[in-house]
Amino acid sequence: MDKKEALRKLLKQNAVKIGEFTLSSGGKSDFYVDGKQITCHPEGLNLIAEIILEKIKGCKAQGIGGMTIGADPIAAAVAMASVKAGSPIPAFIVRKVQKEHGLQKKIEGIIKPGSNVVIVDDVITKGTATLQAIAAVEEIGCKVAKVICLVNRQEGGDEALQEYDFDPIFTKKELM
Repeated sequence: MDKKEALRKLLKQNAVKIGEFTLSSGGKSDFYVDGKQITCHPEGLNLIAEIILEKIKGCKAQGIGGMTIGADPIAAAVAMASVKAGSPIPAFIVRKVQKEHGLQKKIEGIIKPGSNVVIVDDVITKGTATLQAIAAVEEIGCKVAKVICLVNRQEGGDEALQEYDFDPIFTKKELM
């Protein structure tokens, strides 16, 4: 079984739910993906990292991260896997709200202005959180080389992210 099929199997067994759900946007859905069941799963996270490393070959990524909390385990796993692959990529985390103490950062971790970065998330519905993460890195002068999520719910995220190289691992259609 290849990596993507193994990951699809884990998703369907552990994270994809059919029923009646209220999304963070307030909208209703009959389909839910509990992404943390995979991004906190050792095998799932390893597969995600390996797949993302394949997807970003050639984009000269100098950082990987996204909006906390969905991006945190993904960015850390890719950073670790990148060392083993021989091309280390530092990770960063975008806060929802800038810190009011210490260094008062909006972005934590290792990121340098002017870098090519990859933005990641577990599940994208409308792309709102992803666009917030993109805005934060662009504000410090970074260029978004690619946007990757575990699952694109296909509910507006494609359109919201159309000016970026948006490359989800799975779409809702692939998981139904």
